[in-house]
Amino acid sequence: MISIIAAIAENRAIGADNDLLWRLPNDMKRFKALTTGHTVIMGRKTFESLPKGALPDRTNIVITKNKTTRFENCILFHHPEDAINEYNAKDEVFIIGGASIYNQTIDLADKLYITLVHHSFENADTFFPDISEDKWIMTEQRDFQRDEKHLYPYSFRTYIKKK
Repeated sequence: MISIIAAIAENRAIGADNDLLWRLPNDMKRFKALTTGHTVIMGRKTFESLPKGALPDRTNIVITKNKTTRFENCILFHHPEDAINEYNAKDEVFIIGGASIYNQTIDLADKLYITLVHHSFENADTFFPDISEDKWIMTEQRDFQRDEKHLYPYSFRTYIKKK
């Protein structure tokens, strides 16, 4: 199973200046619950944006074109397809970003775990690919209102690829 997990704004924004545009504690909890114990695949910039390095209790794979780069507690691949081919048979793999990796893998994915932030961010410079209704069907949606810990309303959505 190849799954993509991402938090995206209504205008498909996912970041600016290699950082997130919002902080949603419940989204972070969901991310941790879904990915712990599994393989996560990410690009180099996404890995470098992690505050504490490799994510604990997960197999961390970093995609980089640089053949001499090394990251502690990570496995390196040069192409996302190679990592997917090696780890997909063993486990559900989660593609966790960034935009380039999402674009390279969305057609390979079986499932999308999306947190939709009900806001558009004009300062964004990084965007998630289009989730085409021709290719994906939403199977679950849970809506949440803004509160003292969440500046924006949001929805947890799950999509599966149409057969």
